Amino acid sequence: MVATNQATSGRFPTLETLDPSAPHTFIKPAKRINEGPDVNAFLKTKAYRDIGIFVMQLNRAMCPRKVKDESGKEKTETFQIGSQYETQPVESVRKIQDLLAKLDSMIDEVPPDPGPRRFGNVSCRKWHQMVEERIPTLLRNHIPESVLKFAPTPGSPTSAEDELTSYLLGSFGSAQRLDYGTGHELSFLAFIGCLWKLGAFSDGKADGDLERSIVLGIFEPYLRVVRRLILTYTLEPAGSHGVWGLDDHSFQPYIYGSAQLTRPITDEEPMPLEGSVLRGPKPGQIVKAEIVDQERKRNMYFSAVGFINDVKTGPFWEHSPMLFDISG
Repeated sequence: MVATNQATSGRFPTLETLDPSAPHTFIKPAKRINEGPDVNAFLKTKAYRDIGIFVMQLNRAMCPRKVKDESGKEKTETFQIGSQYETQPVESVRKIQDLLAKLDSMIDEVPPDPGPRRFGNVSCRKWHQMVEERIPTLLRNHIPESVLKFAPTPGSPTSAEDELTSYLLGSFGSAQRLDYGTGHELSFLAFIGCLWKLGAFSDGKADGDLERSIVLGIFEPYLRVVRRLILTYTLEPAGSHGVWGLDDHSFQPYIYGSAQLTRPITDEEPMPLEGSVLRGPKPGQIVKAEIVDQERKRNMYFSAVGFINDVKTGPFWEHSPMLFDISG
C-alpha cells in the first residue's frame, strides 16, 4: 500500500494513513522472500519501515504512564489484559473483536479428527476452508465499506479488500503444512496495519488509548484464537528454531508484554530502555508456574509463557533456554 502522509504523535512517529481522495494501487500479497538476498532487499523496503513504526507505536503505548490524580499527586497507570481497553473499546476495535469471535466459534463447527495423527490434525484444513468461504461476508459485516473499497486505481483488478483478505487468511497458520508460527503472526500485524492505513480506526485518536485498544482488544484476542487452534488441531511450529528460538509460535506478545512492565513514562518521554514498574513481577518469576498462572491473566509476556507451559513439559530452562536466559 502506497502511503501519502506521515502522521505524528508529538515527536514520535506513527504509522501513516492513506489519502482517500487519491487513487491507490493495491496488490495481492505474494511470497517474496525465498532466499538470503531477498531478506536484504526486504530490509530496504517501505513495508519493513511501516512494520517497525507500527510495532514501536503500539509498544510505546503499552508502557505504564505517569499521571496525576485530582489532588495533583503523581501515580502510575498500567494497561492490562481485561481492562477497559479490551472490554470497552471504540466501535472499530469492537467490530474486529466480533470478527475474531466468529472465527473462534467456527472451531466448534469443525471438531478434530479422532484418528491417530503424528502431526497436525487434518480437520484444521476443513476449518481453513470454512474460513475462506465465509471471509467475504465476515469482512463486509465487520469492516466499513469505505475501507474495503478504498480509492482504487481505475481499472485495477485488485482492491483493498483483496489485500486485506490475503493477510487475514494468512494469519491462522498453514492448511497445507498444518502448522503455525511467527510469520503467520506477522501476517495478522500486516492486516491490522493495513486497516490503520486505510482509516479503519478513524473513530479513535492516536494518542495512546487507541493503540492500547488495538493491542489488548484485538491482538490479545487474536492470540487466544490461535492458541485454541494450536491445541485443538495440534498444529506444528512453523519454521521453529527449536530451543534456539524465543518461542515456537509467537513473538509480539513478548514485545508488548515487556512494555507493560517497564518503568512509567509521560506521554512526552521516549520508550524507556531500563527500569520496571513498581511492584511488577520479577523477570526470574517466569519459571514459577504459580506466578505465571497469576500474571498471565493481566500481562501478555506471562500469557505467552503460560501457553508454553500449556503445551510443553519438563524444566523451563531445558525447553525454553532463550527465555530462561533473558529472565536472568
